[in-house]
Amino acid sequence: MGQPKQMLPWQGETLLRRVLKNVLRSDADDIILVLGHEAKKIKSSLSEFPVKIVINRDYKQGMASSLRQGLLAMDQASEAFLVILADQPGIGSDIINQVIRAFQQSDPQRGICRPVCHGRQGHPVLIGVQYLPEALQLQGDVGARQILMNNPSDILEIETQQNVIAMDMDTPEEYREYMKLTTLVKS
Repeated sequence: MGQPKQMLPWQGETLLRRVLKNVLRSDADDIILVLGHEAKKIKSSLSEFPVKIVINRDYKQGMASSLRQGLLAMDQASEAFLVILADQPGIGSDIINQVIRAFQQSDPQRGICRPVCHGRQGHPVLIGVQYLPEALQLQGDVGARQILMNNPSDILEIETQQNVIAMDMDTPEEYREYMKLTTLVKS
């Protein structure tokens, strides 16, 4: 992207600020933000947010290193951890709460919950602490995806009509396309 993508403009604020506002409006507890590249600069722009900020100095090792840093900072009494990405500002508190409620009401054997829209799997993903040892062993740029691949029968999929759950922005073209789609939705 040529710059930290979480700082890209989004409807009058940055992507990251919108994502944080969405998470804070949800039923999620103990919110941990993991920062890597340009962490000091990004952290200074978020002082009013009541979140725990963790710096991942090993961010070049991939998403698994950021996930690990967040998990190590997690409250020991937590029952699960929610993985939400900084480049998905369209995922509102309604989607987050839908995943949390489904997880709380599900069969204990289903330790993973994620939204699905027309067969496309997305975020946020809620993962029970029974997968914590596996998550702490992850390496590279796989994030929590490897846990899902290793435990497919443990996944509870929640159907939603919101395709934003499967959209993120990894290139300038994807960012422009996301901006167009969300502008059309607002109109």
